[in-house]
Amino acid sequence: MATSAPSTRTRPVHEVRLGRIKAAIWESTTDRGPIYNTTIVRVYMNGDKWQESHSFGRDELLVAAKALDMCHTWICAHQRTASRSSTDAAARSAR
Repeated sequence: MATSAPSTRTRPVHEVRLGRIKAAIWESTTDRGPIYNTTIVRVYMNGDKWQESHSFGRDELLVAAKALDMCHTWICAHQRTASRSSTDAAARSAR
C-alpha cells in the first residue's frame, strides 16, 4: 500500500474534538460547488501507541452525537456562506 508524504496529504477542513472522540469534516469540490463528508473515531492508547476505533461504548455515544451535531452546524454555516457568496458574485456580474 502506498502512503502519501505528510506534505501532500489531504487534511480535513475542520475537526471537532471532544475528549477521546474526534470528528473530521472533509471537503470535496464538485462542478456544483463543495460537498462535505464527516468521519468520526474514538482515539485510545494501546501500550505507548495511539490507535483509532470506529466503535463506541455506551458512555461515548452521546459525546459522539454531540460531535456530529457540531459538524452539522459547521457544514450548514459554511454552505450558507458559500451560497451567499455565489449569489453575490452572480449579482455583481449581472450589473
